[in-house]
Amino acid sequence: MKIAIHHNVGSFSERWIVYCEENNIAYKIVDCYQTDLINQIRDCDALMWHHHHGHYKDVITAKRILFALEHAGVKVFPDFKTGWHFDDKVAQKYLFEAIGAPLVPSFVFYDKKEALNWAAFTTFPKVFKLKGGAGSANVKLIRTKSNAIKLINKAFGKGFSQFNRIGFLKEKVRGFKEGRESFVGILKGIVRLFITTEFAKIYGREKGYVYFQEFIPNNTFDIRVIVVGDKAFAIKRLTRENDFRASGSGIIVYDRDDIDERCIQIAFDVNRKLNTQSIAYDFVFDEQKNPLIIEISYGYDVDAYNKCEGYWDENIIFYEGKFKPQYWMMQELVKEMILNKN
Repeated sequence: MKIAIHHNVGSFSERWIVYCEENNIAYKIVDCYQTDLINQIRDCDALMWHHHHGHYKDVITAKRILFALEHAGVKVFPDFKTGWHFDDKVAQKYLFEAIGAPLVPSFVFYDKKEALNWAAFTTFPKVFKLKGGAGSANVKLIRTKSNAIKLINKAFGKGFSQFNRIGFLKEKVRGFKEGRESFVGILKGIVRLFITTEFAKIYGREKGYVYFQEFIPNNTFDIRVIVVGDKAFAIKRLTRENDFRASGSGIIVYDRDDIDERCIQIAFDVNRKLNTQSIAYDFVFDEQKNPLIIEISYGYDVDAYNKCEGYWDENIIFYEGKFKPQYWMMQELVKEMILNKN
C-alpha cells in the first residue's frame, strides 16, 4: 500500500506526511501540476491533495484530476462527494435543499428580469454573496431594494472582480488594530488597490447570476463544526466589530461549553446523507434559536483548531484532549483502502 501526496507548505499534507512516517505507511510526494502525473502515481493506491480555492492552478485542475482517478478506482482525498461543491455556495444551496438540510433560506437567479422582480417584492436586509470566496470575502449586507438593484445590474452587466481590493485592505487594517497584522500587511493592502491577484487576472469577472441569502439578525457569532469520519470538533467564531460576519474574523472561542451541541448532532446527521470524508459546517441561529447551515467547506486552516479542548463522537459523547484531524483523514483513507482490497 502506497499513498501519493501533493505537498504544499501550510496545508494538510504536512501532517499527512508525518502520520505516514510515524506509522510506517509508504508514501510518495508527487506534483499534481505535471503532465505525467498519472504515470507518477502508477505504483500508488491513493492520492491526497489539499487543494486551495485561492490557488488558480488548483482551481483549474484539482477536481478534474481527483475525480478522474476516482472514476478509475483510485482512492482519493477529497473524493467526489467531499469536494464537488467546494467553494461553490450556489451548488451547496441546491445540495442542501435536495436533502432537506436546515439551510439559511437562499435565492439564486440567472435572469436579470426575474432577479429584479424578486427584489421589488422581497424584504430587506438580505446577504449578497458570490459563489466563491472564503473568510467572508465577497459577502455584503444589502439593506435596501435600491442597493439590491445596483448589484443585480452589475451581476448581469460588467460583473464582479474575483478579488475585493477594498475589503482586503480593510481586513489588513483591522488585523493591524487587533495586533495580528504588521504595518507591512497594510502596505500590501494598499498595493493590492492597484495590482490585483493572479487568480483574479486569470479568472476574470464573476457574472451571469446573482445569489442572496436571508439575513439572520442578532447573531454575534457562528459555530463551525468539522466532521471527519465518526468524529467532530467545533469552534465558536465571533463577528467583527460593527459587522455581521464571523468567518475570517480570527476571533475564536474554544470553550466546549460555548458550543451548542445541536450543531454537532445536525452536522453528523447531514454528513450521513452527504457521505463526505471531511467537511466543515458553518451555523447561525434563527430568531427561534434554531441552528441553520450557512455553507460548507472541505478545506480549512490547519492551525486554527489546535486549541480545541476535544472532540465528539456520533453519540455526542465528548472526549477531552488534543488531536490532529489530518491524522483522522489518513486513518479513514487507509481503512477504505483495506476494505476495498478485502
